[in-house]
Amino acid sequence: MERVPALFVGHGSPMNALQPSRHTMAWADAARSMPVPRAILAISAHWYVGATAVTSMASPRTIHDFSGFPPELFAVQYPAPGSAWLASRTAEVLAPLGVVHDDSAWGLDHGTWSVLVHMYPAADVPVVQLSIDARLGFDEHVRIGASLDALRDEGVLILGSGNLVHNLGRIDWSNDEGGHAWAVEFDAWTREVLVDDPSRLASARERRDFTLAHPTPDHFVPALYVAGVARESGSAARIVSGGCALGSISMTSFVVA
Repeated sequence: MERVPALFVGHGSPMNALQPSRHTMAWADAARSMPVPRAILAISAHWYVGATAVTSMASPRTIHDFSGFPPELFAVQYPAPGSAWLASRTAEVLAPLGVVHDDSAWGLDHGTWSVLVHMYPAADVPVVQLSIDARLGFDEHVRIGASLDALRDEGVLILGSGNLVHNLGRIDWSNDEGGHAWAVEFDAWTREVLVDDPSRLASARERRDFTLAHPTPDHFVPALYVAGVARESGSAARIVSGGCALGSISMTSFVVA
């Protein structure tokens, strides 16, 4: 099959599922610019647990893992099929790392479906989610991403979904299309690294402002998987949408060919 790019999306608010923007249009454009994948392996910030697991059910449920949003958002369903083949194949390429097959507990959380409703609105491409093992270090997440690169030759889209800056405690609701100075600076550093040498993204935790940009690392880690893909393939990243929103959220998205 034709080799498929890997993509990291800064997914931002769940409301992006219902509110088109320059960022959601960039996600849709990215999908149109690549071959239709055989399946999608999604790594979402919102499945951050103490294990490496894959969804293995035939019909993963749409998880509304948030509160305080309008009923219209809770009504969204993304009925993409699962893929037993991809769940098993992911475990194979990650061996000897023990991968748990989850056939009931999880599904597709909003880090995945709020993006895919724009990329593949017909929900006709099978989707498997890969959890983030919170016990692992940044270098280990990059290595996992490097192992996943082999799936791209089998028609699998590797999709990381998080945010390169994510501090909900510093949200500025009056600043739709901008960021605090520290958020803009951190976001700019990540974009520079991605274009120059994506594997350097693992050094982000050494920055003094990392804990300001990420009080918890869950939204940063999905980018490390795509950076690992870039390292393995020897490719730089290309920014497809950039910039901050709401003061303390980076909406930057990037693709690795």
